[in-house]
Amino acid sequence: QVQLVPSGGGLVQAGGSLRLSCAASGRTFSRYAMGWFRQAPGKEREFVAAISRSGVSTYYADSVKGRFTISRDNAKNTVYLQMNSLKPEDTAVYYCAAGRVASAMASDPPDYWGQGTQVTVSS
Repeated sequence: QVQLVPSGGGLVQAGGSLRLSCAASGRTFSRYAMGWFRQAPGKEREFVAAISRSGVSTYYADSVKGRFTISRDNAKNTVYLQMNSLKPEDTAVYYCAAGRVASAMASDPPDYWGQGTQVTVSS
């Protein structure tokens, strides 16, 4: 069992930056690929980014490529999402998740989900 607790959401103006963090419980964090998803009002949840267990490989949705960066610190059991050049269309509830394979996380449902954290980008 993995428990995921996100933090770092908030309100920011378009063009600004935010960093989300997600702290995981337990000693098995490094065994999981980690990812971020988001759900905007009235829309389905969508994949944002994923990172491999070692942190060497990363994957991004086209909509955030070049603006968002996912990273992890296995010593701190934490995964991060640095979001730059934010746009109003990035407004959503963001979820961190733990899964088996980072490259497949966009299509294969992760094993564990954290609570969402709200990100609001004003124009």
